[in-house]
Amino acid sequence: MRFLKGHGTENDFVILPDFDGEADLSAALVAKICDRRAGIGADGVLRVVRTKLSPEVAQHAGVSEWFMDYRNADGSMAEMCGNGTRVFARYLLDNGLADPSGFAVATRGGLRSIHVEANGDITVDMGKPVVHGESVATVNGHEYTGLHVDMGNPHLACAIGDPVVQLDLHYQPGFDTTIFPAGVNIELFNPVGTARAVMRVYERGSGETRACGTGAVATAVAAAHLSGDTTGTWAIEVQGGTLTVILDKDTSYLSGPAVIVASGELMLAE
Repeated sequence: MRFLKGHGTENDFVILPDFDGEADLSAALVAKICDRRAGIGADGVLRVVRTKLSPEVAQHAGVSEWFMDYRNADGSMAEMCGNGTRVFARYLLDNGLADPSGFAVATRGGLRSIHVEANGDITVDMGKPVVHGESVATVNGHEYTGLHVDMGNPHLACAIGDPVVQLDLHYQPGFDTTIFPAGVNIELFNPVGTARAVMRVYERGSGETRACGTGAVATAVAAAHLSGDTTGTWAIEVQGGTLTVILDKDTSYLSGPAVIVASGELMLAE
């Protein structure tokens, strides 16, 4: 199978073009592909499938031609991935499979509209964040209270006083499994200045990643909640760069770079 490799602020993905949905993409195979020593290496896999051939999103076929079948690095399925959507969109654009003036991508978390900026950055309409209240994450024995934000996938965004650059995120933070029975992406951030935050993230199914698009939006929502200003433009600094998040009363937007860096033939098997 042909593959491509891309990233958005160093949140990296293997792209598998499977237009007709013929590939048998098991969890074990995804995990092998994402293995950084024995595979290609990635935070996740983006399978490119025609929406009309994908029963779980076929209702969107009239609006979106392509379904982003996103899998975490451990092979588990996920509802949504913000940086993944931008990399997916870059692949479609580079291969003449989408209209540069604007198009939509189908995901398990719903339709996501795409806009290409003049500088080449890709902006995704991420939908309206849903805030469910507070919960607690435990990191290295320290408890941090955060905001439970649903971005199509679950997030717990915690503002902390400790510098995030000093955190040890080799191990999954603890969380309330009664609130997050399917796991949760945990963002730990330091608000810095006006409408800016520095963030690190531990993603369910992938571990710590250099960036997380849905997590950047959740962080902006949590930071805005603390400041009392729930709309505006936020700069979210992640380990792989800076993402721009725009919050308004009806939706949210994520903007940043997305690049394809390699392509080849996949020879892994289960």
